[in-house]
Amino acid sequence: MNNRNKYISREGWLSIIGNIILFGLKYWAGIVTGSLALIADAWHTLTDSVSSVIVLVGGKISQKPADEEHPFGHGRAEHIAAIIIGVLLAIVAFDFILSAIEKFGTKEKTIFGTVAWVVTIISIVVKEAMAQYAFWAAKKSGSTILKADAWHHRTDSLSSIVILIGIAVGKYFWWTDAVLGFIVALMIAWASYEIMAKEIKSLLGESPSPELLLSIRETAQKVNTQPIYLHHIHIHNYGHHSELSCHIKLPPKMTIEEAHNICTMIENALKEEYGFESTVHTEPIHW
Repeated sequence: MNNRNKYISREGWLSIIGNIILFGLKYWAGIVTGSLALIADAWHTLTDSVSSVIVLVGGKISQKPADEEHPFGHGRAEHIAAIIIGVLLAIVAFDFILSAIEKFGTKEKTIFGTVAWVVTIISIVVKEAMAQYAFWAAKKSGSTILKADAWHHRTDSLSSIVILIGIAVGKYFWWTDAVLGFIVALMIAWASYEIMAKEIKSLLGESPSPELLLSIRETAQKVNTQPIYLHHIHIHNYGHHSELSCHIKLPPKMTIEEAHNICTMIENALKEEYGFESTVHTEPIHW
């Protein structure tokens, strides 16, 4: 097991175990107090466990080597897994928005007690610790799916903070629990949007930034003594593997061997500088 897969596996199992325990505590507290917000927060936590299973599966698939049907590897499995996490969050958010609207209509007051205080504080501390670990693991491994899971933990922690504030003022307003449930649902929906927007953009393909394009041209030019006019630069991301294709203009009377050597030097330079697997296409330059 390489380091990347080790980080994904460790974070996934830690998240599954921790979230199942927190789900039980929050759901019990929600039933005891009759709080929609606490129950919503409990289900939000349970979706973390589901998403962590997706993290493990997606991480395992992404590590599979390239084969005949997938010549560029399976790295995009991480993006697909992250999108599934986003969809799960959207479904949970929609369900609790409806529940919050229904409870607001009944004008039912919720009485929070010591149980709600203790469970919510525990949840905040544990979920933020899990988020910090997932962010750290994502940075170490370069995994987008770990980053998505980290934001899932972070939104759960933030929603618990909102609930804690609501518990403090809940005894003064009958509508506190309904409003808290609605706010938590909106926070979950925003997390869903953030995850899916980024991952869908990665799957559809992004244009390299002007700064990166300039840097690539400079790197390629450094290994050549004559102008090479690098253009049509395209970068294709496959999770933790990227392919670059580009065109260069060379004198039409240059031999195939000379042109091949120039292309090879450029490909090696781009591999060393950025880690890209590059394909360089030559074109004749007409003065």
